[in-house]
Amino acid sequence: MSNKWNTNNIPSQDGKLIVVTGANSGLGLGTTKELVKKGAQVVMVVRDMNKGKQAETEILSETPNAQLDVMQMDLSDLDSVRDFAQKFKDKYKKLDVLINNAGVMTPPERFETKQGFEGQFGTNHLGHFVLTSELFEVINNTPNSRIVTVSSAVAKFKDADIYWSDLQFEKTPYHKMKTYAQSKLANQLFGKELDQKLKSIGSQTLSVMAHPGYTATKLQRHMGLMGRIMNVLMAQKLEMGILPTLRAATDTNVKGGEYYGPLKMNNLRGYPELNTLADKAEDSKERIKLWNISEELTNTKFEIN
Repeated sequence: MSNKWNTNNIPSQDGKLIVVTGANSGLGLGTTKELVKKGAQVVMVVRDMNKGKQAETEILSETPNAQLDVMQMDLSDLDSVRDFAQKFKDKYKKLDVLINNAGVMTPPERFETKQGFEGQFGTNHLGHFVLTSELFEVINNTPNSRIVTVSSAVAKFKDADIYWSDLQFEKTPYHKMKTYAQSKLANQLFGKELDQKLKSIGSQTLSVMAHPGYTATKLQRHMGLMGRIMNVLMAQKLEMGILPTLRAATDTNVKGGEYYGPLKMNNLRGYPELNTLADKAEDSKERIKLWNISEELTNTKFEIN
């Protein structure tokens, strides 16, 4: 197989049930469109039901037989996350793939989630941590299931760190890129530690990670004029940006703990290939520390045994 992996390489997804967070726009919407074309039933998890229904209409106009279920959840509110998970489990008894895709990127002002966490860390990492924990039993009981965590190329930038002394940026001045990079690095630490825990119990479930490179989406709306210029000059199209997630979710050769994304231009552009994780994500002490703190902050016991 050439390394130009694309949507033609996606095997049939008939009979598969896939959850995509942030499914009404950008990468989530693009990912959903391709999965339903291949026969998957997709639960579109959205914060705004009106936008979710609009996205559903758009997909059905392109793929009239698409199997879709639009469900509401706000990742920045852990009560909403738990409520969604319960409704999902009442309705479905299996889950083939969970795609932790939704995210907040570089808002100009610091904001807090419902439970008082810094907005990007709270939404991008803690929200998905709790969601995965709540859905874990049903995923782990589904043969050959996967959990795909979407990170970002910024997880390898020099600002990318887990700021242990001030995780919520309450003491240090808010820095939109540092907080974003922290949340996306946290996605990698979580995805890798989840992989290690799954392997330790001999689970068939895979934890895989992906990143879209530099893809033009609405996420860059807070990057000002420079961001808009970069979107034109450097960003790749959405059709390319969704490929790493799709590969992580569907390629039968993928192994647990792997990380897919473009390699060209410092991981910003190109077809999805095997990437290396940020060095900090390979540090088991850092990963376990983040896992334990995430449990503590969210009052969640995420046990894998």
